[in-house]
Amino acid sequence: MANAAHAHDSNSYYVPHNSNWPIVGSVSLFTVMLGAITYLNDWVGGWVFIPGALLMAFMFFGWFGTVIGESQRGMFNNQVDHSFRMGMMWFIFSEVMFFAAFFGALFYARTLSVPWLAGQGVKIFTNLVLWPHYEGTWPTNGPAHVGGHADGAFSVIPAFSLPAINTAILLTSGVTVTIAHHALRSQKRGVLTIFLAATFLLGFLFVGLQAHEYGEAYKELGLRLSTGIYGSTFFMLTGFHGLHVTIGAIMLLVIWLRVLKGHFTPEHHFAFEAVAWYWHFVDVVWLGLFVFVYWI
Repeated sequence: MANAAHAHDSNSYYVPHNSNWPIVGSVSLFTVMLGAITYLNDWVGGWVFIPGALLMAFMFFGWFGTVIGESQRGMFNNQVDHSFRMGMMWFIFSEVMFFAAFFGALFYARTLSVPWLAGQGVKIFTNLVLWPHYEGTWPTNGPAHVGGHADGAFSVIPAFSLPAINTAILLTSGVTVTIAHHALRSQKRGVLTIFLAATFLLGFLFVGLQAHEYGEAYKELGLRLSTGIYGSTFFMLTGFHGLHVTIGAIMLLVIWLRVLKGHFTPEHHFAFEAVAWYWHFVDVVWLGLFVFVYWI
């Protein structure tokens, strides 16, 4: 293996240099999982996640810093650029499948399981024998009132309240990142800096408002992760989406800092494009959440 990354021409296969970062990544992941095991078994408190989180942060900063440095030195050829693009495409596809599974669980519970428990179709004896007084209405926390307040009651979050505001925020961020992209291609660095900053600020605002929404749901509405099938699907879908928005906003912040350092040209800016792709994916998923979780 060569001591430094090299490529003879724009089409030759890229050979990376030796790197210790994969080992650091493996150790950090092992530390995180070890912390999770000890925490879930009530052996120690939540502080046990700190060492793994710090190692992960160190790995991300170091590894991405190395890749960014190689890119800035012109060490990547067309083959590497194509590899990066295909990798990001497959990553987003995997994320699509991830959310498809949770949307599938929501649709299955809502259109099949709940009606069956209420006695519809061939599952009528499930209702007669197990839950004779259960009415299959949605939203529901299950026949046995398994969550919410003491009486099992809970309220849903109205779609055209805070969720509608968050929808407007996220759609606006999709517009701002597109404007920033066009500004980069037109070499308008000032416009690029302003609209890219607006994008990640809107992303963090979305996360903050969602955290406020969660607090209200838990304290005032009796809506919790334990509130039956509706509570579990609601928090799993919106929670994972909020995590993705947080990650996307952090990535946008990193790209913005790189812009301030003078990185990217109209011809070479795949890192910007990759984050923009991811952000548009987050926008589309939220539209599905707003319609099928909050509205309908």
